[in-house]
Amino acid sequence: MERPELAAALDRLKKVVFPVVSLTEDEWENFASCWHPVEYKRKTVMTAAGEVERFLYFVVDGVQRAYFVGEGKRDATLIFSYSGSMSGIIDSFQLQRPSLYYLETLTASRLLRLSFADFNRLLATYPNLERWGRIGTAAAMSGLMERYIELMTYTAEEKFRVLLTRSPHVLQLIPHKYLASYLALDPTTFSKLLATVKL
Repeated sequence: MERPELAAALDRLKKVVFPVVSLTEDEWENFASCWHPVEYKRKTVMTAAGEVERFLYFVVDGVQRAYFVGEGKRDATLIFSYSGSMSGIIDSFQLQRPSLYYLETLTASRLLRLSFADFNRLLATYPNLERWGRIGTAAAMSGLMERYIELMTYTAEEKFRVLLTRSPHVLQLIPHKYLASYLALDPTTFSKLLATVKL
């Protein structure tokens, strides 16, 4: 990533961080200096089950998914990340324990990444960044709990409608087989809903 591209990527990160906490110039400069650009090809496993997640990511371009592989090698898509969002296996990262999940790129991806050592040091040094980490974790947990309720109580059509209302752009970004997995639907049901449900 060239210097102007890195500056633009950091500016996008800033627009995600500052609505949560306002950082001083010194706090932002120290925080921004710890994010480093990385690029991955399509279908690259960034973190494998059994590995400890070493990085928190900010997605500049591309789509990734976290997924779990169960018995019989069936995989279940847990979450997607894409341009403008944070990524990584958050529980493995914050607890520094082996991940139960995989994180892979679905498309070629450009990201910024922050190491656990830098994350830990920054949060211990700057109360505003500790607050950002805490609020970000709570927001992620809230989203996961809402999704859990949807998976446990909504019909197939309700799950489909919620996805398209909340994130209509995913139909163009993400292969439908992964969206079906994310909604815990078989691909045939997903295709039927795609053809019949109008928003």
